[in-house]
Parts: sequence; structure tokens; C-alpha cells
Amino acid sequence: MKLLADYMWVVLFMGLGMLFVFGGYITSWLIRPSKPSSKKLFTYECGEVPVGSSWVQFNIRYYLFALIFVIFDVEVAFLFPWAVVFKELGLVAFVEMMIFMAILLVGLLYAWRKGILKWM
Repeated sequence: MKLLADYMWVVLFMGLGMLFVFGGYITSWLIRPSKPSSKKLFTYECGEVPVGSSWVQFNIRYYLFALIFVIFDVEVAFLFPWAVVFKELGLVAFVEMMIFMAILLVGLLYAWRKGILKWM
């Protein structure tokens, strides 16, 4: 019975969370002004007249650069908690982290070798 009561709290907070999200959507839908005009339906609302098509192909290098940034950002997110408890973890954790960093270093060297990190 205690286990069921614990899950009821989880269900209650999930329900409240969904109520806040959907309540915000419904409230904004009810109180927003809806006056479509030719200027409002224009492609850009920044005051600039669009030039050319909106279908512009971007260089894949931008996306690869962003993915590499995210990978090393996640590495830092793993590295800080590990460094905080480093003394308690011992030699095995140190070896595991060195293997993890070696794998990331191989990935960085591969990206560097392929020329992904050159900004053009």
C-alpha cells in the first residue's frame, strides 16, 4: 500500500505538470489576438523584404561543427562530477575516464583530419 501511495504522488505531479503546460497553451490560444493581414502572413516579420527563396542550402560543415561542440559539451558534463568524487573512485575509475577521453580524442583527430574544424 505504501508503494501505491508513492506512485500516486508521482502521478499527481505529472498531472500538475501537464496541467501547467496544456493550461498555458489553452490560455494563450484564448487570449491571443487573431488579425491576419498581408503583412502578418509575410515570410519574415523583421521589417526586411525577403530576397530569394526560403529554400537555401546550408553547408553541412555548420551542422558537423555544432555536433562536435555538443559531443565535447557532454564530455565536460561527464567530467565534472567524476572530478568531484575522483579520490573516492580509485584507479579503475581513472582508467575508465582515460579510455573515455581517448575515444573522444580519436573522434576529434578524425574530425580534424577530415577538415571539419576548418571554418570557411
